[in-house]
Amino acid sequence: MVIVGAGEAGVRAAFALREQGYQGPVTLLGDEPHLPYERPPLSKAGEEAETVRAIVAEARFPEAEIVFRRGCKVAAIDRAEHSIVLEDDGVLRYERLLLATGAAPRHILGLRYGERIHTLRTVEQAAAIRRVMRDGQHLIILGGGFIGLELAAMGRRLGAAVTLVEMQPRVLMRGVPERLALALQARHEAEGVNIICGQGVATITEDQTSVTVTLADGRRIDGDALVIGIGAEPNTAIAAEAGLAIENGIVVDDHLTTSDPGIFAAGDCCSYPVAVYGGRRARLESWRNAQEQGNVAAANMLGKVEVFDSVPWFWSDQYDLTLQVAGLADGSVSTVARHLSNEAELLFHLDADGRLLSASGLGPGGAVARDIRLAEMLIARRAHPDPAMLADPSVKLKSLL
Repeated sequence: MVIVGAGEAGVRAAFALREQGYQGPVTLLGDEPHLPYERPPLSKAGEEAETVRAIVAEARFPEAEIVFRRGCKVAAIDRAEHSIVLEDDGVLRYERLLLATGAAPRHILGLRYGERIHTLRTVEQAAAIRRVMRDGQHLIILGGGFIGLELAAMGRRLGAAVTLVEMQPRVLMRGVPERLALALQARHEAEGVNIICGQGVATITEDQTSVTVTLADGRRIDGDALVIGIGAEPNTAIAAEAGLAIENGIVVDDHLTTSDPGIFAAGDCCSYPVAVYGGRRARLESWRNAQEQGNVAAANMLGKVEVFDSVPWFWSDQYDLTLQVAGLADGSVSTVARHLSNEAELLFHLDADGRLLSASGLGPGGAVARDIRLAEMLIARRAHPDPAMLADPSVKLKSLL
């Protein structure tokens, strides 16, 4: 068994193969020079983030008889020979292959990234960004999604001035209800973040001491560093060159099998049918999604027939607030609010038939976590809960299951 990609999905799959009784060789290939590490803390952590959080301790690999090869890049897949060709011209044969290649930051074409212009995906990029997150420095962020907002919160925590530019009318346009997005935006502004929405970028220039962003309306923003956080693209190059089906990611079925029955894909790189929504395709960049898909992929690599049917879920930590979203709200026609406190609120999104499609919550610490988990269970059961009971905080959501 060969696994390409040593992120959350790849590492989980490697150990799941052992947990499920496989005794043959397992090889895990990572293209970075490090042990596999957690990516969410790169944008969520603060001063303590200088320490990389490993997914597993190094000793775990030999203990589980997993061959982990770091700094190992794949050049091509030879499907006919059931082998992969490495960039150093080495060749590895596989019985089953898992692609867990993740995603990469979306780039602005023609822009030179370097000393003062950054994206965020690796620990080295995170360290470079943190170096300008200090008093007297001005950080400019392009993109009002999760990465951009989490970096803005970290920057303010560490003393930097922060300006965030989002070309859409508001932050978190994708997947987060307007009400909660605007509440988060207000918190950022109260913390001193200058947020500019509804503006595109005309030019970006850099010299030895600063970077300047000129907006479409002519305004100039001068800063010490710029982070581009405008989304991510799935890493599909080697899959596409091998002739595998690609559609906003490596196309897999509900067993996470690609268009080649001997090759599987999991995590940020794959487009999969979401069972609870009738098989509508999605590609999620989520820590838990990667873990769960790694488990299912491993089982099916061993000849089992497990269906990946988890409800999409993701979260974001900003300041002392946590945002959690379960499900996908596309197709919803009504929203029911449940006020938990002055600082915490849940929103439930229902379709025309009253079926619960999604739930989202915002509050300090773990204020919304339990209720979002219960809502997730209702979504999985395709429940049609009474809106009045959803709105009433005295009604325990568990009673609706």
